[in-house]
Amino acid sequence: MTSAADPLNDPAAATLVAGDLEARFLPSFGMLGVSLRHKGVEILRRLDDLETAAAKGSTAGIPFLYPWANRLAAPRYKKAGPEVVLDPRSPLLHFDANGLPIHGVPWSRLKWTVVKTAPDSLTAGLDWSSADLLAIFPYRHQLSMRASLQSDGLTIETAVHAGEKPVPVSFGFHPYIGVPGLPRADWRLHLPPMHRLVLDAHGIPTGSEEPFGGIDAPLGARDFDDGFVLLGHTAVLTIAGGGRRISVELIEGFTHTQVYAPADKDFIALEPMTAPTNALISGDGLRLVVPGASFPATFRIRVGAEA
Repeated sequence: MTSAADPLNDPAAATLVAGDLEARFLPSFGMLGVSLRHKGVEILRRLDDLETAAAKGSTAGIPFLYPWANRLAAPRYKKAGPEVVLDPRSPLLHFDANGLPIHGVPWSRLKWTVVKTAPDSLTAGLDWSSADLLAIFPYRHQLSMRASLQSDGLTIETAVHAGEKPVPVSFGFHPYIGVPGLPRADWRLHLPPMHRLVLDAHGIPTGSEEPFGGIDAPLGARDFDDGFVLLGHTAVLTIAGGGRRISVELIEGFTHTQVYAPADKDFIALEPMTAPTNALISGDGLRLVVPGASFPATFRIRVGAEA
């Protein structure tokens, strides 16, 4: 682990290059993706003040949300094993405006160890065994992540490696992206048919779902903070315009997605999720990695010319 120091001075920072793409990651700060440039132009969003974001526990760039993505309905859970009571005073937790724990341990507090580097890839690992981490998520295990850049996209492969006990899987990513040089309203959004989760006033799934036929239209003034269930094992979610097409491709291990696009912000987050929001409490869609096994999850941010 690390304190919320200056992420801009991470000595382990790595820049990957392939074709017209360049990406940058901070292993000492949660393996945060802090840049994805296409022909020298930034695709990622919420990068203006990483030091403040680190201190506040806010998300930015491409954050890894672990051990849960989005919110829990209360500061305690026990669906996957022993009851865990989260300490609201812990510097390793972040809470939303309603006092609900959100996004697990902030990226700025998790220090990954670099395992291997190459001009176009970075592999790192995280040992989940310290007392303060186990107080939040009491399952000893290992994590690995490989970020690799190809000429047409960035692939992020993550794996949970269980130890002697089963490990519940409820993580996700929160990539903030935008179409450069084009007003938000003019971005064309494509979402495939899925099932929309019915949420309560705090953004927690109620247990009900409703059909969602998909979208292929300008984003306009639409406002999203919606959870979805994939209809298959893969999915592609896209924004396009100004000659660029940016897709988040859910390739393996992800069963849900959250679409977050506040109407007054110039970003959209198309979020890969391995379980629905609040799965550690509800048990809905919650999977376990059996002792000695691994759980892989892969997604890609593909960047190219608009079709």
